[in-house]
Amino acid sequence: MSNLDIGIIGTAVALVLIAVRVPIGVALGLVSIVGISQMFNMNVAWGMISATPFDYVGQWELSAAPMFLLMGFLCSSTDMTRGLFLSLRLYLARLPGGLAITSVGACAFFAAASGSSVATASAMSRMAVPEMLRQGYDRGLATGTIAASGTLGSLIPPSVLLILYGVYAQVSVGQLFMAGFVPGILSALIYMAMIVVRVKLNPALAGEAPLPPTEAERREALRDVWPLPTLILLVLGGIFSGVFSPTEAGALGAFFAAIIGAVRGKLTRKAVIEAVTQAAVSTGSIFIILIGSLFFTRFLALSGLPAAFSNAILSVSSETWWILFAVAVIYLVLGMLIDSIGLLLLTLPILVPLVQTTGIDAIWFGIIIVKLLEIGLVTPPIGLNVYMINGALNNTVTLPEIFRGIWWFLLMDLATLLILILFPALTLWLPSLAY
Repeated sequence: MSNLDIGIIGTAVALVLIAVRVPIGVALGLVSIVGISQMFNMNVAWGMISATPFDYVGQWELSAAPMFLLMGFLCSSTDMTRGLFLSLRLYLARLPGGLAITSVGACAFFAAASGSSVATASAMSRMAVPEMLRQGYDRGLATGTIAASGTLGSLIPPSVLLILYGVYAQVSVGQLFMAGFVPGILSALIYMAMIVVRVKLNPALAGEAPLPPTEAERREALRDVWPLPTLILLVLGGIFSGVFSPTEAGALGAFFAAIIGAVRGKLTRKAVIEAVTQAAVSTGSIFIILIGSLFFTRFLALSGLPAAFSNAILSVSSETWWILFAVAVIYLVLGMLIDSIGLLLLTLPILVPLVQTTGIDAIWFGIIIVKLLEIGLVTPPIGLNVYMINGALNNTVTLPEIFRGIWWFLLMDLATLLILILFPALTLWLPSLAY
């Protein structure tokens, strides 16, 4: 067999292993080691294993990921989102679908503090979904709102996916954060507009309108609204102004999240242990996938598959629209089966050379990729956010009910994706101001 044949077979085997639930990092690593040993010999494969992981995982930029994860889990374990949610609920409750709109806004704020879609969905589902169900909201709308809005953690900075893309594609993580800000807010606003229109057309979706809050209730809600906006202003303000690197901002964010939790009397020993444990487990999982994907990158490069894939795509057309269409099909199909981090790191070895060959702006392309990954987080049959919410609610809302509620949000995601493709300036104007 030629090296290209081995690359194609290895990619197919990796997808099969992932489909049967072999951990993604393990599947990519095993395929790579066996594939390289077949193309050359086992000594070459062992040389890659001994030399590659430390050089890659030791990169300074990657240390931002565990810092932001720790910050997000500290915010969650110290209940930092509750005051913001209650305040938004009081001020937005009179809008059609006000509680669902509140949930979208709270998810957007929490996404800006956590950097993780799964963490956002998990934290907000326990708080917002029971409240919506008590008020008589349609079960699909209630859970679909949180499942879709939780994906904002992938796009609104700081984002773990943007960090991984930036490190892998050799693009400034700070520029990617700035590029993701407007598309993330745009996604949230489109969700809100869709909810208003749907509830206007069918008021039964949102149950009975609550009584307007008193002025005393408004003042009381505002007392505990400050922690999350303060933390976001510190982190994003430091990054956007160039005062902090993303890693420094993540470390300071985790530190101040702990300080704010202590000031509010929420930083208990249990909360600290829970946050540190969750951050450590998440970081370990990400780094295992990173190492496996690094092996896979070397394997594919030696097989010549990325170049062959680029040539196959460009043989049809070199137009940007065709390349984006092909990439979108790949992500929408594989996104149904593979989690977002695994899918990103599985496909970048093939897609980055294609982008470099065609001269497509790497920052704009990264935002498009992350938006496609957001869609994959809620796409059946394996929508990770949907399963996360189902577990967080102890199966009180069934998977079919959640998936039923997600379709309208998927349509809005596709509309947002189309806007970002047609108007690249929405992605690129903020980075151009700073650099």
